[in-house]
Amino acid sequence: MLQIYNTLSRTKEPFRTVEPGKVRLYVCGMTVYDFCHLGHARMLVSFDVIQRWLRISGYQVSYVRNVTDIDDKIIRRAVETGKRLNQVTDFFTQAMHADETALSVQAPDFEPRATEHVGDMLGIIAKLEENGLAYRSTDGDVNYAVRNFQGYGKLSGKSLDDLRAGERVAVADGKRDPLDFVLWKAAKPQEPEESKWESPYGLGRPGWHIECSAMSRALLGLPLDIHGGGPDLKFPHHENEIAQTEGAFGGQLASFWMHCGPLMVDSDKMSKSLGNFRTIRETIAAGTPDPQQAQYGYNLREAEMLRFFIVRNHYRSVQNYAPDNLFDAQNALDRLYQTLSNVPPDAVDIDWNDPAAQAFQSAMNDDFNSSGAVSVLFELATQANRTGSGRVSGLMRALGGVLGLLQADPAAYLRSPTRYQQGAAERAQLSDTEIEALVQERTQAKQQRDFARADALRAHLTQAGIELEDKPGGITQWRRA
Repeated sequence: MLQIYNTLSRTKEPFRTVEPGKVRLYVCGMTVYDFCHLGHARMLVSFDVIQRWLRISGYQVSYVRNVTDIDDKIIRRAVETGKRLNQVTDFFTQAMHADETALSVQAPDFEPRATEHVGDMLGIIAKLEENGLAYRSTDGDVNYAVRNFQGYGKLSGKSLDDLRAGERVAVADGKRDPLDFVLWKAAKPQEPEESKWESPYGLGRPGWHIECSAMSRALLGLPLDIHGGGPDLKFPHHENEIAQTEGAFGGQLASFWMHCGPLMVDSDKMSKSLGNFRTIRETIAAGTPDPQQAQYGYNLREAEMLRFFIVRNHYRSVQNYAPDNLFDAQNALDRLYQTLSNVPPDAVDIDWNDPAAQAFQSAMNDDFNSSGAVSVLFELATQANRTGSGRVSGLMRALGGVLGLLQADPAAYLRSPTRYQQGAAERAQLSDTEIEALVQERTQAKQQRDFARADALRAHLTQAGIELEDKPGGITQWRRA
């Protein structure tokens, strides 16, 4: 039976759904004002694996991941660039989708935008005001009265006195308490007109936290089976969502709360001030991506390496993005693809009674332990290489597909260049055409019995990171090491 670690209870629990066989899954998505970074990659891939496993397990999943398209940062970007808000948000939403394609992240069933649900947000604010949990401040904002909600702090596990207003929560003069957070922001004269909505509280726009309370309830109903997101959302965002939804409607917002672990860069938190901020496209693009274009060409091998790098770790673990870890991930994934190249896989359906498949299933049912599942793939690779069994390599590929891995053509994958290997930057970067020409020249040298020349050409290719494998019939296959 599937066990899930519940952030709310701080323990693993047997997974049970409100409605048998159906899962209502809501994950907080992107604020679309900039390109997605590596922390976003971890969230996207982690919950992609989770929703894939839920479906494989037989659940009917309704997966919602929202888009925040109204926010202070979006307004600043629009003003700085002289663009309308929807031009900014449409562009960066398309860029996010390009990243998802590169990382083999499946689209959610629903991708609502905050601006489509402003009416739902105003309805919740009215309920909170009616229940004594919202008040209008002197500056025109509507705030949530945190100390009037008895359960505040239950997700983060902190007392009210320990808590402080978190990131993205401005402490304004009109608040009765520093912990109170804004539900509705009064419009300011200098802000773009498209950032203002009519409301019973005057012109304004919703606060950040209220949008997810509105969209999750509108699209999935209450309670949710799973509510998830990145590690930085536990407080204040998810804590505030609980206060809003449960304060307005009673009951429980979500049965299970899931948060993926942080992604560090060289053991430090990723930030622009530290100079270690990396976008997804910078990491896996083929060439230098054009910042004026939402779409970009990605490197097949590097893109799957980044997904593998994320999947090979448990989703709740701290993960460190560092050169040695990337080199190791690239080499490990290459070994799996080399197995597929050496032992062509049969097209097989997964037999869940097979011992390897059962071990894979057991790992995934233990709080989506993809690290344990990946270890099964390597055991199958060892077996396939030893026995030459296409059935075994086929099972490895099929189980890899459950994790969104090993679906590329092995030859195309192994011929793709990669920056993520020791010494890759120092190697001569030969094009496919140049390699083919050198391989053909070596073949001709061997036919002419000029073995010294053939050996010299092999050495040249080896130095450039190209490995050759001579096959019967005078055929030579090559791959980038």
